Amino acid sequence: MEITKERKDNYTILKINAEKLDSFLSPALKAEFVVLSKEGVNRFLVDLTDVKYCDSSGLSALLVGNRLCNETNGKFVLSNMQEMVVKLIEISQLNKILNITNDLQSADKLLA
Repeated sequence: MEITKERKDNYTILKINAEKLDSFLSPALKAEFVVLSKEGVNRFLVDLTDVKYCDSSGLSALLVGNRLCNETNGKFVLSNMQEMVVKLIEISQLNKILNITNDLQSADKLLA
């Protein structure tokens, strides 16, 4: 499965198990955010360890998750991003609005 989810006590981890977060995978990620949000989940940790490439549709999916969390006073955190994904987020200046951590431990502290 390209997206796995793990529920923790106070947040849900969505791990992207693919090298590309693009137009093929982003609709499924958006759907996960919407379904989980309707179930009352408003704290997400998105683990991008395996993602080496992200396009505009991938960024759009991440922004949907962030928006859903913001609307319900939740928290949205990205973690373990590869260099190319970091550059894309910085170029698009999304690093100013997204919570980004270098590792899962830092993300866990941010979500606690």
